[in-house]
Amino acid sequence: MISNKQLFLLNTAQTSTTPKMLEIERAEGIYLYDFNGKAYIDLVSGFAVSNIGHRHPRVLEAIQAQLNKYLHLTVYGEYVQTPMVKFAEKLVSVLPSSLNNVYFVNSGAEATEGALKLAKRYTGRTKIISCKNAYHGSTHGALSVMGNEEFKQKYRPLLPDISFINFNNEADLKQITEETACVIMETLQGEAGIRVADLAYMQKLRQRCDEMGALLILDEIQAAFGRTGKLFAFEHYGIVPDVLLVAKALGGGMPIGAFIADKKVMSVLAENPILGHITTFGGHPVSCAAGLANLEVILEEQLVATVFEKEALFRELLVHPKIKEIRGMGLMLGMQLDSFQQVEKVSQLCGHEGVVIDWFLHCETAMRIAPPLVITAAEIRKVCIIILEALDQLD
Repeated sequence: MISNKQLFLLNTAQTSTTPKMLEIERAEGIYLYDFNGKAYIDLVSGFAVSNIGHRHPRVLEAIQAQLNKYLHLTVYGEYVQTPMVKFAEKLVSVLPSSLNNVYFVNSGAEATEGALKLAKRYTGRTKIISCKNAYHGSTHGALSVMGNEEFKQKYRPLLPDISFINFNNEADLKQITEETACVIMETLQGEAGIRVADLAYMQKLRQRCDEMGALLILDEIQAAFGRTGKLFAFEHYGIVPDVLLVAKALGGGMPIGAFIADKKVMSVLAENPILGHITTFGGHPVSCAAGLANLEVILEEQLVATVFEKEALFRELLVHPKIKEIRGMGLMLGMQLDSFQQVEKVSQLCGHEGVVIDWFLHCETAMRIAPPLVITAAEIRKVCIIILEALDQLD
């Protein structure tokens, strides 16, 4: 009889020639369990999705309650759907007053697409600035603002009028001019191997966008909902973006994304022409119900308050001659090694010992440490021992 793994390779489109091939039966909290009952600690949170852990009871309850009412009804924006209304209200309540209008979509990439369209429509300009080594998704518009040519060259032509600046380089901010529709930037660069912006740089970026009339789009698709030790990473910098992108941890494990702006900005999508952005499944009622429960858990269980303490413990324990640097903020960390060969071997060795750890799209010499925020001190100590033992086995 053909196995699931064989069917996976036979019938499912592949994104690489070397998938991990883990076959998971169930997940709970920070753990994934295979069909043999082996437990794996998820040290990457499903790539910044499972901030409150897998299958949180509050999220499951919210999903079940909504299943008993209705699923998809119609395209986004036509009906007043309670889960969407209440989730938008809750999001707006925890954001600065200028981020008061939520457009729900299906993913982070679609949030990027919608935000780029919004910036062009609102400003009447066409030029967009992104950062080298940036990652904002993989659809054509999002790919256009990706800052790594290796991943783009086979898909050209892409969007015109895109230019790239160096992240954290204040001199490059001069490239933002009165012709710039927007600057799109990750608050912390994720797939670049976790690069943290300087306070002065971010404040000068905000100032320059204001002076030039360009919208500042901050991508917190990976960084939001407590991962950096603040509910939103821009709070570390004393600035507010014109447009905020969120997804991944937004839905508590369900697929959903959003771009969020001031109502006066967002309103341009409603007329001349109408339907400036269209999505069939955006703001799906089950995803919104799950997302609301997810946000309530983060707030009520005060998960953000524990993040810096857990970061400090990782930094205290992960000391080894093979570790060149640990970059990042909160539980969004990158552990720098010397080579991809080292990274790959550590990942394999950790996997054998029940720890899922991975690397970055634009920085394959560093390892991602981004566990669910609910990880305990004892679990951190356990995974650090396993990582250090794997490092000991490197040549």
